[in-house]
Amino acid sequence: MIEAATGKGFTRRAGLMVGAAALLSACIGGGGRSSGGAGGGYRAPDPAPRAVPNAGWDAWVEGFKGRAASRGISSGTIDAAFRGAGFIPEVIEKDRNQTEFTRTLEDYLNIAASDERVSLGRQKFAQYGGTLQAIEARYGVEGHVVAAVWGLESFFGTRRGNVPVVSALSTLAYEGRRGEFFESQLVAALKILQAGDVSPQGMTGSWAGAMGHTQFIPTSYLAYAVDFTGDGRRDIWSEDPTDALASTAAYLAKSGWTRGLPWGMEVVVPAGFNTGLLGRGKGQSAEAWAGLGVRSADGRALAGGSIIAGGNGGGAPYFLLTQNFATILRYNNAQSYAIGVGHLSDRLLGWGAVQASFGPDATGMTKADRQELQRLLTARGFDTGGTDGVIGGKTKAAISAYEASVGLPVTGEPSLELLRRLR
Repeated sequence: MIEAATGKGFTRRAGLMVGAAALLSACIGGGGRSSGGAGGGYRAPDPAPRAVPNAGWDAWVEGFKGRAASRGISSGTIDAAFRGAGFIPEVIEKDRNQTEFTRTLEDYLNIAASDERVSLGRQKFAQYGGTLQAIEARYGVEGHVVAAVWGLESFFGTRRGNVPVVSALSTLAYEGRRGEFFESQLVAALKILQAGDVSPQGMTGSWAGAMGHTQFIPTSYLAYAVDFTGDGRRDIWSEDPTDALASTAAYLAKSGWTRGLPWGMEVVVPAGFNTGLLGRGKGQSAEAWAGLGVRSADGRALAGGSIIAGGNGGGAPYFLLTQNFATILRYNNAQSYAIGVGHLSDRLLGWGAVQASFGPDATGMTKADRQELQRLLTARGFDTGGTDGVIGGKTKAAISAYEASVGLPVTGEPSLELLRRLR
């Protein structure tokens, strides 16, 4: 779910979703849920939410029609847009119940570059290789980076959203918590309809109005979407992802992408490294880092940039982040998301997973511990949905069921003590 800069401090996602949890549910979770219930694998789309009668929404729409007309929207466009539109309670429920929690970078990357996502991504990267090469030639953004955004935003087009956008945005604008913002998005959506890029019936997306393969919201679409196929429409909704992929490249290009510069890379720092040098904004040249004993984890040439510690509680793995990482942040201003895009883009090219261990999490458990916990629960008949080491909803439900079955207090939380009990 993505938002262009609007002059009010918004990045493409700002104002729609908040924090790492939102990113998981909207971006990574857009592709479905993995074994841990966290979002790494595909599942069938949820049924489209239903509109219900609401007299307050009806009255709000009548008032809005006049405001839309004053902003250049024709009466024909307005009438067509709201014919069949309605108030959707589920949209309000989702907006008010965005879970605010923080996943570790380890969990985020396990989801962003899950085996299933990487496998499907490599298939799609090969399938659309010629298209991505042509897009790169025009906009100067490497195809594997564009494909990685596609993978995180909609699981390579398999989870584009099926909520009627006019209904969703008008519901949110009427509800009023962020009414001005969502009304501006609704006006932008009507401008898209008026331009003939899509029909009202075809304009579907997420509950918050993000649309298409790479989840543009309407203002972002107006600013950056392109007609790469040359058919006269900037079509980001259809099965063909070409215009959506090109639009993403156009966005990154206009945001300052430098062709040939990596987004970053995992690096190894020497013993006794001065941790005061870590942190975004403390960049140095590749030569300076090499002089301090820093090397890339996979043998690639170093680039200039900042180094951060990504491990649980600090420490390894370390990531060197370049100016192109900052450009990805313009697409979505969340550090985990930008590292996720970069790492997935590397995986699509055949590079390996993160090499260093992230160390124990806040519970004292390593990924291997969490995977063993899932295996042991599954062996006892408590389905965790898989053994990826990501503690999601299914794993927590399995823990709760096990705890109840043996008379323990039901917490649903993993722990070393629980692991020892299961062994």
